[in-house]
Amino acid sequence: MSAMLDSQRIQDDTRMECRICWYVYDPDPALGDELEQIPAGTSFTSLPSRWSCPQCNAAQEMFLPLANE
Repeated sequence: MSAMLDSQRIQDDTRMECRICWYVYDPDPALGDELEQIPAGTSFTSLPSRWSCPQCNAAQEMFLPLANE
């Protein structure tokens, strides 16, 4: 994981947004990524290195943390 995605800044419940297509990865326990077989509740920092944006195929390094709402 790149320095930009410093795991100390990203909590288990942090929502992450793709800088390319604005897709939001949400680790909400009710969601997941069926296509990549990612179980619901998986934090962004726990995603496998092969995971990429399901909408535009951007690498994980292209995601930024969303501010808490």
